[in-house]
Amino acid sequence: EVQLRESGGGLVQTGGSLRLSCEASGFTFDLYTMLWVRQAPGKGLEWISTISSGSDKINYPDSVKGRFTVTRDNAKNSLYLQLTNRKTEDTAMYYCVKPPFTAFGSTRPPPGGHGTQVTVSS
Repeated sequence: EVQLRESGGGLVQTGGSLRLSCEASGFTFDLYTMLWVRQAPGKGLEWISTISSGSDKINYPDSVKGRFTVTRDNAKNSLYLQLTNRKTEDTAMYYCVKPPFTAFGSTRPPPGGHGTQVTVSS
């Protein structure tokens, strides 16, 4: 059974840095591209990063490019997301996701984890 355990969220102020973590189990982590998605209050799931199995291909949408950094440690079966220069619009529940996943825009949480809440105040 795929399990994804996100952590590291909290109530933070704008600016500054915060690192989210995701511990994976139940599958061969180092074979999979992984994603981070988020769900802001009252909105659907938004894709915010993709990292290939070997970390050689990384992509972000314009909304977070230059502010968020995704990394992974395959030896620890872990995925990370560094949030810098936080904005109030970054307030959301953050989830790590194992592909295949196509339900972007859905209001249902993705399978595998419970997410970690990030609340950014000005």
